[in-house]
Amino acid sequence: MSRLHQSRIADFQEVLGEPTVALGKLRELCFSGIPFDGGLRCLCWKILLNYLPSEKALWSASLKKQRDLYSQFLKEMIIQPGIAKANLGVSREDVTLEDHPLNPNPDSRWNTYFKDNEVLLQIDKDVRRLYPDMAFFQRPTDYPCLLILDPQNEFETLRRRVEQTTLKSQTVARNRSGVTNVSSPLKSTPSSLSEYEVLPNGCEAHWEVVERILFIYAKLNPGIAYVQGMNEIVGPLYYTFATDPNSEWKEHAEADTFFCFTNLMSEIRDNFIKSLDDSQCGITYKMEKVYSTLKEKDVELYLKLQEQNIKPQFFAFRWLTLLLSQEFLLPDVIRIWDSLFADDKRFDFLLLVCCAMLILIRDQLLEGDFTLNMRLLQDYPISDVHLILKKAKELQDSK
Repeated sequence: MSRLHQSRIADFQEVLGEPTVALGKLRELCFSGIPFDGGLRCLCWKILLNYLPSEKALWSASLKKQRDLYSQFLKEMIIQPGIAKANLGVSREDVTLEDHPLNPNPDSRWNTYFKDNEVLLQIDKDVRRLYPDMAFFQRPTDYPCLLILDPQNEFETLRRRVEQTTLKSQTVARNRSGVTNVSSPLKSTPSSLSEYEVLPNGCEAHWEVVERILFIYAKLNPGIAYVQGMNEIVGPLYYTFATDPNSEWKEHAEADTFFCFTNLMSEIRDNFIKSLDDSQCGITYKMEKVYSTLKEKDVELYLKLQEQNIKPQFFAFRWLTLLLSQEFLLPDVIRIWDSLFADDKRFDFLLLVCCAMLILIRDQLLEGDFTLNMRLLQDYPISDVHLILKKAKELQDSK
């Protein structure tokens, strides 16, 4: 381990060792990248995402409270409906009860159950494709959720709900650009290698944990529910917490991820809400801001993109909404997120990162035609995120 690296770790330990963590100092350190050693990143992210308070004395009570609350969510949203389904769905006679599957009343429990299933199928389809180039999400977790996996349980789990779902019809997923993908969620074999298999009973893969987190989030936030792409936001958070070298923290990766994801979504959820697209807080405004910043920093490149009619929604929509999680390999995404979470103006720095990405390939963009440039922007050619972050920092300092 280099001396520089050791001194950086010491800097972090010093700030985190204080009874009250100095947030300004911590942000400054995290902005330049957080060492993985000793679970530093997991701890810093939890503080930066307002999951842990800055007073250390409050940590253990705060964690206990939130983790207990998460167990409560599991019981209410996964176990209770599962028990109800097991009890109600078995015999023929129960159709005479006042609540039955064909009950048209919108308050019917069955009605909610079927609606939830539609959301669940969409989540299931997306999480099964999470980072297919990495084995991690297919591997069994060391800490399967015992509340749910106890073989004594007779109730219907999410896994069984997906298998047995009554929605045998094709789910039509409409993505934000209006393109409709028709796909059948119920292929018994994975349609491609990037679809994960379900592990045998008693084991649970990491992708199934992510599925549960998203399902509970959708239930608790009906106004936004689940939108394609949220899986890409949960993925890096969960991966970071579930690989924490400290097993005491690792064991609670699911609950901790859920709350950090919820806090992060409260800051970026407007990007996912279509009705806000054109408002001040919506995604269109942010995409325009990438171009207006580019115009300030490199007017020649800005005019070239304008002239070719390359609109920011062709590429910046994905960059901004998914916090660049689709443009780089996971370790690089995590490094970018160190800087994004540390930015006290929150995602202002993200706009500069997007600008830096454009400026770093300016020569190719200035020479290329529309088709070539679209290909460059859709499949970004530079993989060195340190170079990109350095450029973005220069742009920030040159204001």
